[in-house]
Amino acid sequence: MNSLAGRVTLVTGGGSGIGRAVVDRFLAEGASVVAMEKRPANADALRALNDPHLVVVEGDVTSYDDNARAVNAATDTFGRLDAFIGNVGIWDFSRALVDLTPEELESGFHDMFSVNVLGYLLGARAAAEALRNSRGTIVLTLSNASFYPQGGGVLYTASKHAGLGVVRQLAYEFAPEVRVNGVAPGGANTHLTGPRSLGLDHRTIEDIPLQAYQRKYSALEYAIEPADYAGAYVLLASASDALTVTGTVIDLSSAGTPQRPR
Repeated sequence: MNSLAGRVTLVTGGGSGIGRAVVDRFLAEGASVVAMEKRPANADALRALNDPHLVVVEGDVTSYDDNARAVNAATDTFGRLDAFIGNVGIWDFSRALVDLTPEELESGFHDMFSVNVLGYLLGARAAAEALRNSRGTIVLTLSNASFYPQGGGVLYTASKHAGLGVVRQLAYEFAPEVRVNGVAPGGANTHLTGPRSLGLDHRTIEDIPLQAYQRKYSALEYAIEPADYAGAYVLLASASDALTVTGTVIDLSSAGTPQRPR
C-alpha cells in the first residue's frame, strides 16, 4: 500500500466522514497529507494521530485566505503539493422547493452554493500555482445528485450539478498541467450537516437510518461506510494510474440504486 509514496495531498474536511477516510487511506498509501478542518474537535483528533506526515490546518473552505494557508502549509512543510481533494459539503435533507419559504430559498441557496461550489473554486484557485508546478491533480467530491434526482432536495441537487460543471470546466482550463476529476459517492453514514439558514446545521445524515435502508433496498444490499469510497480518490490522485483521466467523474453510487424485482 504505497501507491501514493512521495505524493503531497491537501484534503478539505479531513476530520470526518469521507474526508477522514481519505486522509487515513492516503497516509496508509504513503502520502504526506495536509488536512483542512473547520471543527476544532475533529482537528484535535487528527493531531492526536501524531503522524509526522500529517499537518492539520483549522479553516473554513468559504474563506480564500484559509484555503491559501492550507496550500502554504503543504508547500512550506513538504516542499510541494501534488493533489487537492475538495471534499467539504452540506446537504439540504431533501427539502422540496415548495417546502421552502421565499426567504429560506434565498438564504439556503447562498449557504448551499457558498460551501458546495464556491468552496471548491476557492480551494482550486489557491492550489492552482502549486499544482501546475507539480503537474498535479484536483479531485472533487460530488454526489449521485450530480447526475440524478432524489439524492437531495432542489438546492443540493443544483449545487452538485454545478460541481459537475466545475470539474469539466477546470479540466479544460487547467490542461495540460493539472488533471481535474471528481468522485460521486452515494449515501454513507457521515457527519454531513445542513445549512444554518434552514435550521439544519445541528442535524446530520446519521439521524437517518441510511444503512438499514441500504441493506434492505440497495442493489448490492450493502451498508456503505466512508472508507468504501476512498479507493477512487487513491486512483485519481496517483502519479501513474490515472494519467489519461481528466474531466471525468467516477460514479460510485450504484449500490444505492433500487433492487430489481425478484
